[in-house]
Amino acid sequence: MMKTFKVLSALLNYPSGELIAAIPELARVLDQEGLVQPGIRRELDVLLQEIASGDVYDLQERYGLLFDRSKTLALHLFEHVHGEGRDRGQAMVDLRAMYDNADLVIAGNELPDYLPLFLEFLATRELADARELLGQTSHIIAALAERLGRRQSSYRAVFDALLQIAADQPRAEIVDELLKAADVDPMDLHALDAAWEDEEVRFGPGGGDQAACGHDNLIAKLRHAKRAVNAPPSQLQ
Repeated sequence: MMKTFKVLSALLNYPSGELIAAIPELARVLDQEGLVQPGIRRELDVLLQEIASGDVYDLQERYGLLFDRSKTLALHLFEHVHGEGRDRGQAMVDLRAMYDNADLVIAGNELPDYLPLFLEFLATRELADARELLGQTSHIIAALAERLGRRQSSYRAVFDALLQIAADQPRAEIVDELLKAADVDPMDLHALDAAWEDEEVRFGPGGGDQAACGHDNLIAKLRHAKRAVNAPPSQLQ
């Protein structure tokens, strides 16, 4: 089990006093495991320092404007490939079954495709398996990284780290298709409402791009990855 996935999950969760207090431990885990390459590790240090030295309310406001009010930065994976389409429901069922088989308990009402939760799941897998599964989301991760880079957000480092760890790198045409969705000013409530009503993005058969690797492939590979793990997820400590 690689705790690095737990660290990256924690960094993508809503900021709290507990997260701020845990920053030294998170940094220590990254250094001990060495899964993140030095250049990206330095980028992560910027985010770690911002969280460690920030005011919790300012951190929460920044987080909300990025991930809660921007559809194109939503941390729910299937939002980017299914939108609110009916296929998303079956994809959720399949992903939930993977978690159940791994004895991963979902607390509260969080959806299975929430990226921090997915990373918690990856932490229960053997590294090679986790890297393969992460690679199936690489085009989504890359689009999120690009959008965060455009905003000059230090959160991009988390997504750069995930891309570096993933077994498969994203295909440029898939990322370009995801990036066609317009970014909306998070303070423009009317534009935000319109953006959340847009149709889902489609790839492959029936889509405009006829790409060979799209959301159907992602669902299929996630569905076939239902291999049980013996131990339940543990805490960093």
